[in-house]
Amino acid sequence: MRILLLNGPNLGRLGKRQPEIYGTTTLMDLEAACAIRADSLGHSLKAFQSNHEGALIDRIEERDFDAIVINPGALTHYAYSLHDALIGDECPVVEVHISDIRAREEWRHVSVIEPIVSHRILGHGWRGYLEAIDHLHEHETP
Repeated sequence: MRILLLNGPNLGRLGKRQPEIYGTTTLMDLEAACAIRADSLGHSLKAFQSNHEGALIDRIEERDFDAIVINPGALTHYAYSLHDALIGDECPVVEVHISDIRAREEWRHVSVIEPIVSHRILGHGWRGYLEAIDHLHEHETP
């Protein structure tokens, strides 16, 4: 399986931005750990991060993947165009958030992509990404 790992706005600052909420693991470390996990399960992983909604949509439109793991960052709460891009294929999409967005500010409780994702992982720290890869592996259709 070819997995696309997408990270939205401000996630490029992981490890530096609000470590009390998001931890000290950097995006580079997270992506490396995810690539190792995917490889160990017989899958490939490509990672992409952007602070721009259109760049994420452009990446999705390349359609060179079988599944997506995505943390849209703040785009989670209002990016209907990202929602529409993610429903363009029938591939599984796993939504990941390092913190539990349901336990934070009220505006963070809504995810506009939640209705179209196959699975969500909230509040498990950066290891939630590994859980997402495991989930995809366990639910892979031959």
